[in-house]
Amino acid sequence: MGGVSTVERDRVPKQDRSRATRQRLLEAAVACLAEHGWAGSTVSVVSERAGVSRGAAQHHFPTREDLFTAAVEYVAEERSTALRALFPQGAAGDRRAVVSALVDLYTGPLFRAALHLWVAASNEEQLRPRVTELEARVGRETHRIAVELLGADETRPGVRETVQGLLDMARGLGLANLLTDDRARRERVVAQWAALLEEALG
Repeated sequence: MGGVSTVERDRVPKQDRSRATRQRLLEAAVACLAEHGWAGSTVSVVSERAGVSRGAAQHHFPTREDLFTAAVEYVAEERSTALRALFPQGAAGDRRAVVSALVDLYTGPLFRAALHLWVAASNEEQLRPRVTELEARVGRETHRIAVELLGADETRPGVRETVQGLLDMARGLGLANLLTDDRARRERVVAQWAALLEEALG
């Protein structure tokens, strides 16, 4: 018989529900980290915010570290997706727009949430190696995207360090943005970096 069983018919909606629950938990974890930091972001707080039972949350993420490591992975993927989405056809040589997009990546709520996890990881032995490995991967991906969008030739001496310096600068602006909204100064820094890149990258 070629019919579809009830079990098979029910499986897909259940998988969809499970995926939606996981997504809600990750989004709630990111929001909690950004608003309350590590200390105020427990599994209970996150599950309540997501409208999910604590049991369902623990089914997806058995430990707090599992939840927040997955949340930072989610943040990292969102950061890469957001940057790519700004230039779906490539940056067309507009380096100022690329610098501005990179800085935006580090001054938004996604970076803020990741930063809270870094702070937590510095004090949590269980969390540190997982976050360190994840951030190294994100760093490599961000660097690769930046090189591609800037049209940088890394075979030339100093170019790799120039791109890395740009990312370090963008991260520093993101840290400064935690305390004050410094948009006007940020615009001037972006303009200067774009000019420096034109000179350094040719």
